[in-house]
Amino acid sequence: MRAVGAEIDGLTRLYARERMPGKLEGTVALVTGASSGIGHDTAIALAAQGAAIAAVGRRKDRLDELIGEVGTKGVAIEGDVVRQGAEIVERAVGELGRLDILVNNAGVMLLGPIEDAPVEEWRRMLEVNVSGLLEVTHAAIPHLLKAVESSPRKVADIVNVSSVAGRISREGSGVYSLTKSGVGAFSESLRQELTTRYVRVSLIEPGVTLSRRALFSNHSR
Repeated sequence: MRAVGAEIDGLTRLYARERMPGKLEGTVALVTGASSGIGHDTAIALAAQGAAIAAVGRRKDRLDELIGEVGTKGVAIEGDVVRQGAEIVERAVGELGRLDILVNNAGVMLLGPIEDAPVEEWRRMLEVNVSGLLEVTHAAIPHLLKAVESSPRKVADIVNVSSVAGRISREGSGVYSLTKSGVGAFSESLRQELTTRYVRVSLIEPGVTLSRRALFSNHSR
């Protein structure tokens, strides 16, 4: 337990409310899938750098808890990125005034053999992992371009969270890998389209990840 305890101590210091002045003061970051895991921890890290947070997810209680934890200006937005993508973006901009950073983290991983698979699971992954990301990104682009003009940073960011599964397919992950490979292709095309207009497009491809919440939960057992 010593290694886990050391990680927790380090994270506690990193996310302490008595944070140092951040590089993102005056910016607004929208993070989808923020109620747990990578999205939750990303929102906390961005807030630690001074960004106001629009935390998006389907579990309002956890979103409210997150906004209370970051100790900065923010809004919890309960919503479905597939059916409410544009609405989510407009609400974030309406309540926080602008949008400088979009983190597309919402995703679903439903693994299993392709033969005799429940196709509704495939449809759900395609909807959330691909269609939801496209909807939110499309709605966000005009606001990100506008932010470039008024931000001291003179740059805006789109960060798409994919997976190593987008590059390496294994048995049982065929459709999931398909969706993540698509996110990679879309990200590269969009990067080429927007780079000269100072909107950076980044692709993150994590493997198995232990979240801050999981670390604290495991340590308390």
